[in-house]
Amino acid sequence: MFVDTHTHFYDEWLRPDAEAAVQRALDAGVGKMLQADIDSRERPFMWEIGRKYPGVLFQMLGVYPGSLTAENWQDELDQVFSLASGVSAPFGEFIAIGEVGLDYHEGKEYAAIQKEALRIQLELASAKNLPVNIHLRDAWEDFFEVLEDCAHLHLRGNLHCFSGSYETYERANRSGEWSVGIGGVITFKNNKLVQVLQRIPLERILLETDAPYLAPTPHRGERNESSFLPLIAAKVAEVKGVRLEEIETITTQNAERLFAI
Repeated sequence: MFVDTHTHFYDEWLRPDAEAAVQRALDAGVGKMLQADIDSRERPFMWEIGRKYPGVLFQMLGVYPGSLTAENWQDELDQVFSLASGVSAPFGEFIAIGEVGLDYHEGKEYAAIQKEALRIQLELASAKNLPVNIHLRDAWEDFFEVLEDCAHLHLRGNLHCFSGSYETYERANRSGEWSVGIGGVITFKNNKLVQVLQRIPLERILLETDAPYLAPTPHRGERNESSFLPLIAAKVAEVKGVRLEEIETITTQNAERLFAI
């Protein structure tokens, strides 16, 4: 059995046939799938599909950095804390805080807000003794500023859609215990992640799709699905020089241990 540690069945691109997509994943040997939270607008759709598949779909709680603005960020965080405290819990249990982080791809207008929201949600993860699912884009140095300030929280989690160097992986692990989420990018031609992945221990590797985005080769450019996860696993096995079955076993153990699923 494989575990997809980052997917979005509730996304508008997947939502019309989400149940069929879940079944295709199960048929492909993907037995557990973790849905990363985005914001208050998307959250009800996430839980709607999640409730239909107990023990198969697992939900996170958090606010994606790209959803934050000067007008909404405090309200979004208030809703997260309300759900985390059980004061307002119409959905169900959550297994991680995520996806949270920093995203400067469209600019740094909300950089200060994103950093403060990240810090607050890292503190929440520590208080709840939950792992963290980190989203990072064009923001490594600011991430390390926040992470190193939060080293006393003894955080653990995964760096979703990891794109950094081995040195960034090492630096992150000086301020917590971090795994890397490996998705479709590893299958892309001439990507630099191959060399980095060769150096990262198998015990710190998680598999993910980020469906419906970043479909692996030979589906690049198409809608991604959790059913494509074995293609990613096969490439990871090739890079690490081990059998596919070993990747399946170890990455599943890694996910089950980190997320307590």
